[in-house]
Amino acid sequence: MTGITRRRFAAAAALLPALKLQAARLDRVGAQLYTLRSVLPQKPAETLRALEQIGYNEVEVVGGDLPKIWDALRATRLKAVAVHFDAAIFTRETAKLDAALDDAREKGFAYVLCPWVPPDQRSADAMQRLGASLNEAGRKAQARGLTLCYHNHAFEFAPMEGGGTMLDRLLRETDPSLVQLEFDIMWSQVAGVDPVSVFKKYPGRIPLVHLKNVKAGIGPRFDEKVPRDAFQEVGQGAIAVAPVLRAAVAAGAKHFFVEQDQTPGDPLDSLRNSFNYLRGLEF
Repeated sequence: MTGITRRRFAAAAALLPALKLQAARLDRVGAQLYTLRSVLPQKPAETLRALEQIGYNEVEVVGGDLPKIWDALRATRLKAVAVHFDAAIFTRETAKLDAALDDAREKGFAYVLCPWVPPDQRSADAMQRLGASLNEAGRKAQARGLTLCYHNHAFEFAPMEGGGTMLDRLLRETDPSLVQLEFDIMWSQVAGVDPVSVFKKYPGRIPLVHLKNVKAGIGPRFDEKVPRDAFQEVGQGAIAVAPVLRAAVAAGAKHFFVEQDQTPGDPLDSLRNSFNYLRGLEF
């Protein structure tokens, strides 16, 4: 082996750990199927196969869609990791929780989600009640081998009387061993909060991440009343994604789901563009 060949071999060998690490992370990039709500119910098999062909390996689903798509999903290699329940199951309709958890366990999900709370349940007292309800739901989920997470929007970053934010209050009211967070980086940005700071503030509390970007100039605001074109593909918009991913990995995030609430055209095209961006990203 010549000196030049040895140097090239050594350089290539040095790249292998980084390439393996990047590939392992890409294995954990999934899609939130809410992005496909305009096409998935009509063509579940075709749409899910297309998602698989893009390169996604995991999905997060909305519970109400399961009867329409479950057979088609099982026919793919896509792994169903997480399911969003109706928020009412955690507040006004708790009698439905046990059956929903049993169904999630039987279908092989690892995570169940409380997706948000309505505007009339966002006071300090309501956060305390929600915390108690989520703790109880988390105990029931844990007994079935499931992990309960709460998914944020922008309103949770609004300041509360006495200091802190709604999210601070909710995470303080919940037991970390029972209730975790699915962190949506776009809504944090809309609220004027750097997503990196949230990962640094709550290490070990954020196993799931929603990856999406936001058009520059949106916010700060503490609601979801943003224009349709505020929602951007992961590689576009105001959020520098690479530092966010580094912070997420350092904080212990396990699964990443690309979501885009509104797309300018075919949602599969947007999911493809976001995946290709992530595939080429070094973080």
